[in-house]
Amino acid sequence: MRPPDAPQPFDRIPRPEAFEVGIHIVPLMKAAHVVELCVEADRLGYDYALVADEGFHPDVYACLGAAALATSRIKLGPVTNGYTRHPAVTAAAVATLNELSSGRAVATLLAGGSMVLGPMAIERTKPYRAVKDTADVALRLWTGDEISWSGHNSELANAQLASGRHDIELWMTSRSPLLLGLAGRSADVALITVKPDLEAAFDLVDSAASAADRDPPRHAYLGRLCYRPDMIAEQRSTIGYVLMDSPPRVLTSLGFDESAIALVSQARAENAAHLLDELITEELLLSYQINGTPDQCATALRSLVAEHDLSIFLADVLSPDLDENMRLLRETYGIVEAARN
Repeated sequence: MRPPDAPQPFDRIPRPEAFEVGIHIVPLMKAAHVVELCVEADRLGYDYALVADEGFHPDVYACLGAAALATSRIKLGPVTNGYTRHPAVTAAAVATLNELSSGRAVATLLAGGSMVLGPMAIERTKPYRAVKDTADVALRLWTGDEISWSGHNSELANAQLASGRHDIELWMTSRSPLLLGLAGRSADVALITVKPDLEAAFDLVDSAASAADRDPPRHAYLGRLCYRPDMIAEQRSTIGYVLMDSPPRVLTSLGFDESAIALVSQARAENAAHLLDELITEELLLSYQINGTPDQCATALRSLVAEHDLSIFLADVLSPDLDENMRLLRETYGIVEAARN
C-alpha cells in the first residue's frame, strides 16, 4: 500500500479496453430496495454499485453489507464524507465491507454536501483537511500495521485494524480545485459529476498528478443518460444542492453570471435550495446531463469517453420507486452497451 498523498509513481490497474459502468444510488428509497438494486446491477453486468452516505436515509454500510452477501462479482462502496464519521470508523467500515465481499470494496471520499450536512447543522469548514484526514487514516490503517498519526482534525494512537491488510481502491469526487488537486496526488479514481466541467476538472486532477510525478488517476464521470423527458425533469429534486456545493468555476461552466452566482452563495449560506428554483431552467437541465433518444445518448456518451479519456461511467439512481429504478438499470445498461460498440 502506497503512503498517503505519496509523490511517487504507483502500479495502476490497466485501463480496460472498454470503459466500465456502474450505478450510484442516492438512497431515497427503502433499505431493502437499495440491496435489490445492487443485486440487479450485479446480474446485469454492471461493474460498480456505489451508495451515497446521506445521513438520514438508509445507512450506507448496513445496505452495502447486505448487498455484499447477496452478490458475487460487482464492486461495492460508499460515497462518504469526513464530517459525519470519524476517519478511523470509515476505514474500519470499508475494511469490513471488503471482508464481506471477498475483496470487492472501493471507497469514494468527498467533502460532504448540503443535503446531509445542513440538517445536521454541520458547517463544512476546511473541506480539504476533512477529506485528506480521512484518506490518510484509511490508507494507513489498510496497511494492517499499527499506526500512530496526527492530522488536521484527527489522531491515531497505536491503532490497528483487527482484520489486517486490505487493498482497496480510493476514489475521490469533488468540484473544489484544492480537492481535485488532492485527487490527482492521492486517488486511484477521480470522479467528476458536472458534464460541462469535465475538461476543466480533469485538467486540475492531471496537472496535480504530473506535479507529484505520478500517473493520473483513472477518469470517471457520474451523471445520467436522460433518454426520456421526465428523466430530465427529475433532476430538479437534487440539482439545487449541486449548485450550492459548486465553486464559481463550475457555475460559470453552467452559464451563470455574477448575479446568479451571488444567489447561489446566498442559498448556501441559508441552506435554502428553494431560492435557486428560478435558476433551474430547462436549458440548464439539458446542459447538465447527457440527453436525447437512446441512440443519441449512446453517441454522446461514446464521445465523452473519447474526449475525456473516461475509464468509468456511473449512472445516478435516485427514484423512490423500485420498479422505475429497475427499469432505469436495464435501459441504461443497454445504452451503455451501444456506446461501447
